[in-house]
Amino acid sequence: MAINKEASELDSIFESFDRNFIFKNKSVLQNNYQPKEIPYRDEQIKQIASILAPILRGEKPSNLFLYGKTGTGKTLSVQYVRDGLMKRADKTGEFNLRIEYLNCKLKKISDTEYRILAELIRKLGGEVPDTGLPTESVYSRFLELIDSEKQLVILILDEIDQTVKKISDGFLYNLTRLNSELSKSQICIVGISNDLTFLDGIDPRIRSSLSEEEIVFPPYNALQLKEILRKRAKEVFKEGVLQDGVIEKCAAFAAREHGDARRALDLLRIAGELAERNGSKKVLLKHIDESNSKIERDKILDVVKSEPKQFQLVLYSIIKLSEKRKNPQTTLKNNGEKNNSLFTGDVYNYYEELCRKYKMEALTQRRVSDIVQEFDMLGIINVRVISKGRGGRMREIKIAISNPIIDKAKEIIEESLNYG
Repeated sequence: MAINKEASELDSIFESFDRNFIFKNKSVLQNNYQPKEIPYRDEQIKQIASILAPILRGEKPSNLFLYGKTGTGKTLSVQYVRDGLMKRADKTGEFNLRIEYLNCKLKKISDTEYRILAELIRKLGGEVPDTGLPTESVYSRFLELIDSEKQLVILILDEIDQTVKKISDGFLYNLTRLNSELSKSQICIVGISNDLTFLDGIDPRIRSSLSEEEIVFPPYNALQLKEILRKRAKEVFKEGVLQDGVIEKCAAFAAREHGDARRALDLLRIAGELAERNGSKKVLLKHIDESNSKIERDKILDVVKSEPKQFQLVLYSIIKLSEKRKNPQTTLKNNGEKNNSLFTGDVYNYYEELCRKYKMEALTQRRVSDIVQEFDMLGIINVRVISKGRGGRMREIKIAISNPIIDKAKEIIEESLNYG
């Protein structure tokens, strides 16, 4: 009887989805959707096209770097220009043009130079084992493959800052010297970074050769986001499904998050899915609130999962110290006053203890300070600079995420440290 009851419950769920009151074409809100036009990015698209256009005469274009926060249209714009270049090159047929895109943040690609090269080799039609060869041999295979015929190759490396953070800027140096070892072919690098200060910390010689041209993508404002959402919503949802104010609320949330159009589109899609699951015939304002909470939680936990162990240890130190400071028995100074403040020096001392416990080599205090700043940028913590007069300036740290997310983050880190 219990099985029959469960089967009928499943049937009712499936039937409610069959009726589909909400969506007309949900794929238009997916991250991999390539729109026919990219609003408010005409200027950046023209600049990219102008810089890469010499390749249509068989010349190597300047290397190019695109900067901007997540969801500001960098990847969409460069892919739009890529498609135009490929159509034009196919029409003339005068030379072989290859344009290969690689997201450097993908797991099992970003953590070693070897794996990135192996993936590029696969995209170019070659093959190397996942591990086992010296990195120099993989470079040789990569160069052989490119130089096997006369061709021009554009490598689009998205989120390249993630790779440099996990490997080193030596990888960028190796990329910049590739053309000097090619006889038939030429390579152009297009780097995409969400971190506007990314190149400030690398060797100036690498920067000058790698980033010959730079384009900055500004964040979208609330009005622009509203227009982007309005256009997509017409294709995505059935008529009259969106409650008044839904698009405006989505745009306002995303404008607060550095003008992130991707986040705005995700908010709208997830709100629609939540409405559908709840059996609602409309996407309501409350579904946007629920969608925002879900995205916030998932984004933070994805970051915690994907970061290297050293990053996880720094965050774990902040979480554990914050818990200690909340405990009344550990927050009293010698004079009996409460001391809830947490500073970068405290975090570093605790982090060093954890490194000894887990038999890991500790990073420098400067590097840990940089990691703390990255967590601040991600919204996981809030960092405030406090002046101590002659004692200098100190950075006070407070956790900015809710307790359920903290608990889940702790679980993820403890599992990684104990079993990774």
